[in-house]
Amino acid sequence: MGAGKKVVVLDYGSGNLRSAERALARTGADVTVTSDFDEALNCDGLVVPGVGAFAACMTGLRAVRGEQIVARRLSGGRPVLGICVGMQILFEKGVEHGVHTEGCGEWPGTVERLEAPVLPHMGWNTVTAPGDSVLFAGLDADTRFYFVHSYGVREWELVPGDGFKAPLVTWATHGTSSFVAAAENGPLMATQFHPEKSGDAGATLLANWLNTLS
Repeated sequence: MGAGKKVVVLDYGSGNLRSAERALARTGADVTVTSDFDEALNCDGLVVPGVGAFAACMTGLRAVRGEQIVARRLSGGRPVLGICVGMQILFEKGVEHGVHTEGCGEWPGTVERLEAPVLPHMGWNTVTAPGDSVLFAGLDADTRFYFVHSYGVREWELVPGDGFKAPLVTWATHGTSSFVAAAENGPLMATQFHPEKSGDAGATLLANWLNTLS
């Protein structure tokens, strides 16, 4: 599936590196875990993982110039996949405990606390994906993915303009909150859930992403 594709899992001090590495390697990708600027910039596909607090992840990302890597890759049309908080930091800002933190700003929008009687949202949940989704191709509508989070993007704010193709947005619900579970926007894709912890379904999604790499 991903044979020969060189993928970097960006190491910026946030967890889940090895599980992401193993999951991608199982699809046949040539995976490196590194914070090296040039390797991350020039690989076929970059994965930005993330667990924990938005502010802490942004601090770690900036320490390795990760926001510059993401921006430069996207300006050249080179694929980036964000996972969990690695998805959240792609948005304009995060609000946690009253603290506003600037994100990468690749997408407009705010990461905020979900409205639900039980948090974190932890465990398996279904998603509602667009019919023409690339990431979810070949997966049934009742397929479940593994989530662990208390915050998310509850409103998608990027609207298409002239000559601009609308991104594909996948939604999920926990409590009374609908939130963005995944987004596909040209070379920039991301999931709020953990595909590397989602068994066969996650493996299929990762393989679908790898198949988009040139």
